Amino acid sequence: MKGISRALGLAFLLLSSCNKNFIELTPVSTVSVDVLYKTDKDFQDAVVGVYNGFRIPYQNMWQFGDLRGDDTKHDLANGLESIRVDNFLTDYNDNILLTSWRGYYSVITNANAIIAKIATADPTVVKNKDRHIGETKFLRALAYFNLVRIFGDLPMITTPITLEEAYKTGREKVDKIYDEVIIKDLLDAETKLPVKYTGADVGRATRGAAKALLGKVYLTRKDFVKAEEKLRDVTTLGYALVKNYNDLFDYTKDEHHSEYVFDIEYISGGIGLGSTFTNTFTLEFQSGGRALVDELSRIYGILPGATAASGGNPTTSIFQAFDPKDLRKDISVATGVIGADGKFVGLSTTGVTSFSKKYMAPLKANNDSPANWKVIRYADVLLMLAEAMNENGKTTEALTYLNQVRQRAGVTAYSGLTKDDFREKVYLERRLELFLEGHRWFDLVRTGRALSVMAPFGMKPYMTVFPLPLTELEIIRNPSVFAQNPGYE
Repeated sequence: MKGISRALGLAFLLLSSCNKNFIELTPVSTVSVDVLYKTDKDFQDAVVGVYNGFRIPYQNMWQFGDLRGDDTKHDLANGLESIRVDNFLTDYNDNILLTSWRGYYSVITNANAIIAKIATADPTVVKNKDRHIGETKFLRALAYFNLVRIFGDLPMITTPITLEEAYKTGREKVDKIYDEVIIKDLLDAETKLPVKYTGADVGRATRGAAKALLGKVYLTRKDFVKAEEKLRDVTTLGYALVKNYNDLFDYTKDEHHSEYVFDIEYISGGIGLGSTFTNTFTLEFQSGGRALVDELSRIYGILPGATAASGGNPTTSIFQAFDPKDLRKDISVATGVIGADGKFVGLSTTGVTSFSKKYMAPLKANNDSPANWKVIRYADVLLMLAEAMNENGKTTEALTYLNQVRQRAGVTAYSGLTKDDFREKVYLERRLELFLEGHRWFDLVRTGRALSVMAPFGMKPYMTVFPLPLTELEIIRNPSVFAQNPGYE
């Protein structure tokens, strides 16, 4: 996948960044689709373009999924948008909203064009027709899933439309989008996608990715029976936890290991397709101290003097939640490193109390990290399965899956839990296992705990979703068609 992306990424990024209005619904008539879509390779290349569309919006996923919750904070006085996200003061002018909205709708627009065109393609010519459909529907479902979790009700677009139609397209209820797009797309995708790939195709969506995402969708909708069914299926497809938790975040190794289910793929190498994550989470001199920052550069191969943002600083709450013996603690919520002389080099300022090493990766240029974004990994699947099984009254059996994750972390396995106790334990385990991987806020919302946990930080009842970007509202200027989320008017 990375090999294909390297050759095609820039072209498709340019294609998807063309000037568009409203929700990136450029009519298909503006592109010569008959030229673009003829052979199997044409469709394969087009699908790669859809994958590439996730790279930009996923740079912000940590702010929606982590910074909005109680596990990370923005300690510095710079980065006004991050400060507002952190303190429930997000402004509908904030670029993070517009970038995410347009990025995901660009994915949807390109996916709709492929699905419409491939429907009549000759399968003797387009030999991987089913796979292309499965990949594209998986990606469209993922885009819609993120959009509904961030913004709530949305325009539901599943076919190419004209610009005039786009201006008249209002928002549909979240439940309808789940029923008529997200779930249907994933059900179709799981039947068309292969269990695994080889060679340059590794990194594409698989049957396991479709089932895992569908399980997460069902869990979000509290359909625990169907969630258990799909997540159990994933456990039969050959996945396994890697032995060493820290290896998940060693970017000198292959990220497509036994625990990999689906990532947003980034490519370092000076072609503009690397991620920003290393720079985003690297400590600034002023927040970490020069000695510590120099040691981090030495250990992880980070560009000396790299642009740093000190993003995603762990809160005291998450720091204290880790058992001192937990093997995940040091890489998740660190206070320092062992220096070249064998001595501990810690944070030297009072502004930042801990930091994460999860995205420390070799850098040769700023914002050109090889670190992928882990959308779903197998530990997430096991914890979701354990949660669903417990809700289905299978607490004792669910312990097996919960304890697999705990034992890998070197902490004591649970036994003899009641259903209510188990529920709290699995919620905690998700915090510890998936810290700074985009899950915490969405977990709080889907389990109905967001307000009780986040009200002390400024959350109001309507803030389970974010405001719609002002630019999109101003284009339509018709609240009866396209209105702001309640509370943000």
